Amino acid sequence: MRRKLLLLLETGLVLAGLLLGVSAWKLNSALEQPLNLSQEQLLDVPAGSTPTGTFNRLQADGVIQDAFWLRLYWRFNLPGQPLHSGEYRMTPGMTAQGLIGAWQRGEVVQYSLTLVEGWNFRQVRNALAKSDKLQQTLAGLSDAQVMEKLGHGGVFPEGRFFPDTYRFVRGMSDAELLAKAYDRLDSVLAKEWDKRAEDVPYADPYQALIMASLVEKETGVPQERGQIAGVFVRRMQIGMLLQTDPTVIYGLGERYTGKLTRAHLKEATPYNTYVNAGLPPTPIAMVGREAIHAALNPVPGKSLYFVARGDGSHVFSDDLDAHNSAVREFQIKRRADYRSSPAPASSPTAPEAPSPSAAPEQAPAEVEPTPTAPAAVPAEPGQTPKSPQ
Repeated sequence: MRRKLLLLLETGLVLAGLLLGVSAWKLNSALEQPLNLSQEQLLDVPAGSTPTGTFNRLQADGVIQDAFWLRLYWRFNLPGQPLHSGEYRMTPGMTAQGLIGAWQRGEVVQYSLTLVEGWNFRQVRNALAKSDKLQQTLAGLSDAQVMEKLGHGGVFPEGRFFPDTYRFVRGMSDAELLAKAYDRLDSVLAKEWDKRAEDVPYADPYQALIMASLVEKETGVPQERGQIAGVFVRRMQIGMLLQTDPTVIYGLGERYTGKLTRAHLKEATPYNTYVNAGLPPTPIAMVGREAIHAALNPVPGKSLYFVARGDGSHVFSDDLDAHNSAVREFQIKRRADYRSSPAPASSPTAPEAPSPSAAPEQAPAEVEPTPTAPAAVPAEPGQTPKSPQ
């Protein structure tokens, strides 16, 4: 009896050893198997997916074999390891173990979306809606409902998002990306507010944000931001109207068709700085850090006027006579290739046509000549008084 027991024990040990050997061989074969692919593919792993379900799906699709052994490997060798949602790149020659390694490291495919300085909120929403890799959750919502969804109900959305290139993975929602841009703007604005000049005429950071949006829309040459902010700030300090065209354009909304008229400059919208003193009620566009810094740290000086040269830069003038002279030289006698701002760079994420309420400065053929700046000085017949440009 004892000999039989020993024989059974020896047999059991041999079988166990064989089973372990076969298991190790099967496991190694499963891990080392190349993925059955003829070309690169993306594996979509939705949120909430498990390794078990994903291995089973890959086997059903014919990409791998022996999903059981791969599930067993994950269970005993990677307990508690999360499977990050997103897309994973699978290439010919990659092994199952290589794919598991990518899962461990969370090497999900990343996409990017660029929100451009000077865009208005309609353009932001258009760009989000065109990104097919983002989960679309904002379609059909009003702007007010979007802000409620972001947890900022009652906040006007214009200018409240930071322009930048944002990276995301498949499955992230448009609302999540927008929330990142909102928080980023808040952070940048707070830091710049703490470094503001002592004598800037703003009651709070939001007023500085409004001013920054005017600077953003008026600036054709980046290094002029501080000078343009200085003109606007000095005008505010002496009670002079800001008289800047982008505010009129924004106030016209969809009615703006690319040409400003004298009637537009006299139209009493809340945003028309030709008829309303001080800042408009809200920002008129998204702004970058440089525009915020310029609004909070305007360049000192005496200039109260500026006019576009035609190459994107401006001539700044301290008094009306000098300004009128610059207007005659650069506005009335315009050359054929005149531009009030540099030609816009194309962007793969930009909407096909910018919203009228945030259009850039117009080319000369689209805007009536403007010989003088202050509203108190009459213009020549057929000409529009315009300031500070």
